[in-house]
Amino acid sequence: MSILENTSFEQRHQYLSKEDLAAMLTSIGVTDIEELISQCLPSEIRMNSEWNLPKPLSEEKALANLKSLLSQNQVFRSYIGMGYYETSMPSVIVRNILENPGWYTAYTPYQAEISQGRLEMLLNFQTMICGLTGMPIANASLLDEATAAAEAMTVLWAAQKRKRPVPKYIVSTHIHPQTLWLLETRAACLGIEIIKHDFTAQSDIPEGFGILLQFPDTEGNVRDLSTLIAQCHEKQMKVAVATDLLSLCLLRPPGELGADIVLGSTQRFGMGMGFGGPHAAFFAVQEELKRLIPGRIIGISEDSYGKPAYRMALQTREQHIKREKATSNICTAQVLPALLVTAFAIYHGAEGLKKIAKKVHFLTQVLKNSLEKMGFSIPTEYPFDTIKINTESELQAKVRKEAERQKMNFRYCEDGSIGISLSQKTELADVEDIVAAFGKANSSSSVDITALSREDSYIAFPKNLIRNSDFLCQPVFKEHVTEHSLLRYLKTLENKDFSLTSGMIPLGSCTMKLNSTTEMLPLSWSEVSDIHPFAPQEQTKGYQQLIDELGNYLCEITGFSKISFQPNSGAQGEFAGLLSIKRYHKAQGNGHRNIVLIPASAHGTNPASAIMAGLQVVNIKIDTEGDVDLKDLKEKAEKHQENLCGLMVTYPSTHGIFEDSIRTICEIIHKNGGLVYMDGANMNAQLGITSPQLIGADVCHLNLHKTFCIPHGGGGPGMGPIAVNEKLAPFLPNHFIDPSSKGYHSIAATPFGSACLLVISYLFIRMMGAQGLSRAGKQAILNANYIKSILEKDYPIVYKNKNNCVAHEMIIDCRQFKDLGIGAEDIAKRLMDYGFHAPTLSFPINNTLMIEPTESETKAEIDRFARAMQSIRQEIRKIESGEWNKENNPVKNAPHTAELLTKEWAFPYSRTEAVFPLEELKENKIWVSVSRIQNAKGDRNLICTCS
Repeated sequence: MSILENTSFEQRHQYLSKEDLAAMLTSIGVTDIEELISQCLPSEIRMNSEWNLPKPLSEEKALANLKSLLSQNQVFRSYIGMGYYETSMPSVIVRNILENPGWYTAYTPYQAEISQGRLEMLLNFQTMICGLTGMPIANASLLDEATAAAEAMTVLWAAQKRKRPVPKYIVSTHIHPQTLWLLETRAACLGIEIIKHDFTAQSDIPEGFGILLQFPDTEGNVRDLSTLIAQCHEKQMKVAVATDLLSLCLLRPPGELGADIVLGSTQRFGMGMGFGGPHAAFFAVQEELKRLIPGRIIGISEDSYGKPAYRMALQTREQHIKREKATSNICTAQVLPALLVTAFAIYHGAEGLKKIAKKVHFLTQVLKNSLEKMGFSIPTEYPFDTIKINTESELQAKVRKEAERQKMNFRYCEDGSIGISLSQKTELADVEDIVAAFGKANSSSSVDITALSREDSYIAFPKNLIRNSDFLCQPVFKEHVTEHSLLRYLKTLENKDFSLTSGMIPLGSCTMKLNSTTEMLPLSWSEVSDIHPFAPQEQTKGYQQLIDELGNYLCEITGFSKISFQPNSGAQGEFAGLLSIKRYHKAQGNGHRNIVLIPASAHGTNPASAIMAGLQVVNIKIDTEGDVDLKDLKEKAEKHQENLCGLMVTYPSTHGIFEDSIRTICEIIHKNGGLVYMDGANMNAQLGITSPQLIGADVCHLNLHKTFCIPHGGGGPGMGPIAVNEKLAPFLPNHFIDPSSKGYHSIAATPFGSACLLVISYLFIRMMGAQGLSRAGKQAILNANYIKSILEKDYPIVYKNKNNCVAHEMIIDCRQFKDLGIGAEDIAKRLMDYGFHAPTLSFPINNTLMIEPTESETKAEIDRFARAMQSIRQEIRKIESGEWNKENNPVKNAPHTAELLTKEWAFPYSRTEAVFPLEELKENKIWVSVSRIQNAKGDRNLICTCS
């Protein structure tokens, strides 16, 4: 390296010294990485050319380049509304959660004992939602409001299905248009007809299995829904209500009005609009629907010694584990946004939230009264924050011109009317500017807004709609309204969690690698966070260029020709990819093709997504080597030839190997008229080595939160864009905001999903460059085979290829310890005592551990993990020899808390053996806050809100 060159980002991201590389290669038994790669996958799918990607930039230059690119965005004051509003997140929360790797690098809380901090915060989230909505049960967030509305439809359909209801879902004409578009997509797949109905008109309620209402509605109207809901219940129809969380600080909650499901977005609790996300949706139900609720529910249980502890509750907590019997494919939740909005509510408390809501509502009244005095017609009788102004197209154009001159965005409707939604950041001076824009456009005389602002009451709703019930009465929402108190509370929770700041998280199939600080910094920039997803295109040129460039990079990497960034999770990417295949077949006159073949080893979201897409799943067997059974595949592809839609396959496989027959697999499907969907969960092992196009796939999704560094944030956010070949390019998702869109095929509420997250992957690729990304893929494979070479001496490796190699991950078998009473879960819990998060537990094979070191981890950290696993194996040998009792030993009793050390020691092993099994732990010990949690007890006594 020249003395004039700075250290590259790649060296910081995946450092490996020559000495470490040599030692690792020797342990594996190869001379160099190229020899290893040649032994891992078939030569016919190897790349023979380098990607056409820009040269890598230093971290400083990458940030400067991104700043210049995004400066093309114009940040106007946004009054568009439609579920997206300007907000202000307290700095203490930005710095200590959003910008804190202790929060954003943590994984989904499957290992509850080392996830108590974020689990407590998610329980606070559920408590907040239940309190504000007036409902008894809430989950721990969904993807966006439109997706939550679609989930409500499927929950109500499942709840009524045994009664053989009419497959019609009745939807108010006054819901947000993005919600309607997504509902049309999801309903068509399930054979459900969407009936749009104006419930404000005096007419009979159409027959159907359920109803969706909006409160307040998309035009700002607040109406009493209690009578309508009662009428629906009399007709045996359940009701879902989409609502605005801030409005419920003043309005009677839908739960009190009789709703069966209440849903919406938490965006306006401090989250930036971010050109579409990520924003945590909320979903609350009545008790009778709790077994059908999608996503995750956090509950309270006890640990081994009776101490209260949190964990994910109910076997139905993630519907996709039911595979083809699932009614939802929801996997990733928006945990990090959920944590942020909960901290926002804790910081403000009930009184602070009411104050924000009163201010918004009051300024809306001032605006309404002012415009009415100027002669404008406003049909919104009782607005919370939104009004509709009846104008003709010519006047609408004049208002728009004047508003945009003042850098303000309104909602411009096709009927010529204008919508205006105020927010937390709106001030009286902003209202004056809005009124002035209308006055200039209409040549109206001015009004005295200052005088108007002294009139009327704070809350201008009918008495029967004003909230009388309390909310957020729990101590957590009252005790941390000062910054120092909240700061200490957040730090206390952070200290209870394991994140990448603590050590390696070796989760197979989940790729828990570094999320660099440089990649995360732009999330707080105004030109990233303060752009409305439906802002005019001429104001979003920076985002458009970033999306175009990132799309080109990902197409180059996958070998495909076009990409859609709309899916806002990997599972939604699966769904989007299958719909593209379905639309292609239909365009070819083969709309009857409805069979999808899925290997038995596939992720549970694969069959769940297929069912959600209206397809029929046929399972394919796995042979003794862990590969797809070619004979079974061929027989079933030929058997279903006339109706074959496609195949869902993961590559490298979920078993951690590059199947040699992958091209043959794809050829069998193509020969029988189907197309191939490749699950991109393991794309990090393909980088620079092969590609979805080279293996013969037609479409793949990419987990940007895995391969391309978007953080898991304790269980989300995620992004799952889909890349397709030329034949599928015309059938990618579209959106109503695009005037060229034809038909219903939206996957998320906004055109580019959680768009602000794209800056992370963009920076990662710009800083890594083609060679850096290629070396990342190879180093991921190197690290996995290195750890295999160490651990295979103590643990059987379930699947390897003919050259005794694995791909980027491996599965170790714990079934050999069954007679000792030791299982994979025991090893997972014991690893906590050694300062590690467990690998993936019992997936894809029961009683196994799937280990993936990723390319980010150093040899030193991998060696540290290996020492822990070797030490645990020695402990198991002590059980085998009889030195330690089968039921009472450190492995079965793990994890051990510091509190346990202070009590009378009643174990047949020493305190040192319990908590310091390796000498190195005495210098850096990570303590768990609870002992092993009793899951069954918590499920029998479900408690999912805090007291």
